Amino acid sequence: MELRFLSLASGSSGNCYYLGTPDFGILIDAGIGIRTIRKVLKEYMIDFGNIAGVIITHDHADHIKTVGCLGEKYHLPIYTTEEVHRGIDKSRYVEERLSDSRRIIEKEVPFTIRDFRITAFEVPHDSTDNVGYCIEYGDHTFTIATDVGHITDTVGKYVTRANHLVLEANYDEEMLKYGSYPPFLKERVGGPTGHLSNKEAAEFLATHYDPKLRNIWLCHLSRDNNHPELALKTVDIRLFQEGIRVGKDVFVTPLKRTTPTGLFTLSDFF
Repeated sequence: MELRFLSLASGSSGNCYYLGTPDFGILIDAGIGIRTIRKVLKEYMIDFGNIAGVIITHDHADHIKTVGCLGEKYHLPIYTTEEVHRGIDKSRYVEERLSDSRRIIEKEVPFTIRDFRITAFEVPHDSTDNVGYCIEYGDHTFTIATDVGHITDTVGKYVTRANHLVLEANYDEEMLKYGSYPPFLKERVGGPTGHLSNKEAAEFLATHYDPKLRNIWLCHLSRDNNHPELALKTVDIRLFQEGIRVGKDVFVTPLKRTTPTGLFTLSDFF
């Protein structure tokens, strides 16, 4: 069964991902403009009319900018927790308030969108609430965990189930330490409800690797405190120390911040 993944954008300027089959798809987060979403999908020959729903991780602006438009203008169901919905309702960055499009989900209670079986799970972050998603389709298990303050047992449980994994690698610890951010922001980014560093992501991946994991995408890379090459190198070196070969045992791709990365046809890898 073919599964397709496309990152439309991944970073503090906006986050949006597409996961689909030849027949339907979903959006994960909606932190970029509707024109950009439609334009990118068209460029990759994905029919916007086949989008069956939108799942939202949390209520920070770079993840919800267009959620009101998608829900109320295009009548797409918007799935997230009650707490995140409350945060969206209060956000000054969302122009259209969600009404009929609201769908409330609970953590670790599976729900379905067409043939996708989806489970939300708690992820620590300094938003109203934050969840990752584990999406099952045929033999594929796709997990996304972004804006991860630290990897809890719950996050680890769903990350290690994945054949295909989107995991945050937000910052390089040295770049953050010696960079231009003010002390309070450095503390926030590096704190337990902030973001996941390259080193933390690499360490977890290396110590919890399972041969069923075929694809890793590193997401939400910082513009000021990271580089794609650095994130990839950090993960590559740590995996190699455990005898795991990037490009042979597992594929690792840093996602671009403001432009698309993909389209990945996952049956080509798995």
